[in-house]
Amino acid sequence: MNESILIIEDDLEMAQVLQQGLEQETYRVSLAHNGGKGLEMARSGPFEAIVLDVMLPALDGYSLARQLRAEGNSTPILMLTALDGTADIVTGLDAGAEDYLTKPFSFIELLARLRAVLRRGRPQPVTFRVADLTMDTASHAVTRDGQSISLTKTEYLLLGVLMRNAGHVVSRGEIVKAVWESRTGIEQNSIDAYVKTLRAKVDENYREKLIHTVRGFGYKLAPASDSL
Repeated sequence: MNESILIIEDDLEMAQVLQQGLEQETYRVSLAHNGGKGLEMARSGPFEAIVLDVMLPALDGYSLARQLRAEGNSTPILMLTALDGTADIVTGLDAGAEDYLTKPFSFIELLARLRAVLRRGRPQPVTFRVADLTMDTASHAVTRDGQSISLTKTEYLLLGVLMRNAGHVVSRGEIVKAVWESRTGIEQNSIDAYVKTLRAKVDENYREKLIHTVRGFGYKLAPASDSL
């Protein structure tokens, strides 16, 4: 089966040209025309690669790439943009893109770069462990002491940012950015409520508590002995 590619491009003509060209090369192509939809589709995947424009409505390509990487999504990204300054390229690569192609470009070059990105392969999925709590980013399975924990999407993303920063305090602002893609529009009480429901699932039936409130700063995931 040929590779499945997600194109996130708001220029409808450009998106159609890319889709037709890649499909002629026997790739399976899905399209999104804004950052918000693109993020949703990338999360639902799986895709072998993402062709991502930088200048997108709703959510720009840099932010989208950072969000995917923060969530543990390792799908290779080929970033497209009209911005060709060194700083722009560095920003794209630092955001998590594997390669960066500036507009205008030839379709032949895009194909070559896409093949190179695909050859590198998807990085190995990560398994996070804190004490007896485990998160498998490949299957999205969460277990504690071998028992499966059922989480909503928001709870999973929240636990993910805490586990990736295990042993360190995560501020509410960092949580909002990682889980809701924004620093505005989310009340502090809402964050606290989500942490409460997550804590009930992760800690309630266990003697050792892993999710700790650090008053005035945020939250910390750590064994009780390391929570101070």
